[in-house]
Amino acid sequence: MPAIRLPLLAFVALLALLAGGCAHASGTWVELAGERYQVEVADDQESRARGLMFRESLPDGHGMLFVHEREEWLSYWMKNTLIPLDILYFDAERRLVGQQRQVPPCPPATRCGTYPSQAPAMFVLELNAGEAERIGLQDGMVITFGPGITPVGR
Repeated sequence: MPAIRLPLLAFVALLALLAGGCAHASGTWVELAGERYQVEVADDQESRARGLMFRESLPDGHGMLFVHEREEWLSYWMKNTLIPLDILYFDAERRLVGQQRQVPPCPPATRCGTYPSQAPAMFVLELNAGEAERIGLQDGMVITFGPGITPVGR
């Protein structure tokens, strides 16, 4: 029995590594308006395109941070997203430059609208709908990144 345990543990560890994909979360956080959120980081094309698709819920105090290579005008949509979200846009200095609050879900086979930034942005934070209002977000507020969040190309 002990001889089987080691290969089985190695196999389980490998599966856990592979299941992680490009969006990573383990202990990664951001702070905004005095609130800390555990975030998954989407920092490549594939993970940004997938985003929060097909999720049926997002735990309180959690979100997804999208990291882009450069600051530019951005527009997000909710294709195959099943939960309402607040979409928050931040510039390269991490200042809040745009908010799309209470964005409705857009389930499969539904026509989805787009939600643009109001200024060039480099980072986008998606939180449960209502969070921006609950914490009193105002444009110009600054987001703080925890360890492990590194802007692409910097």
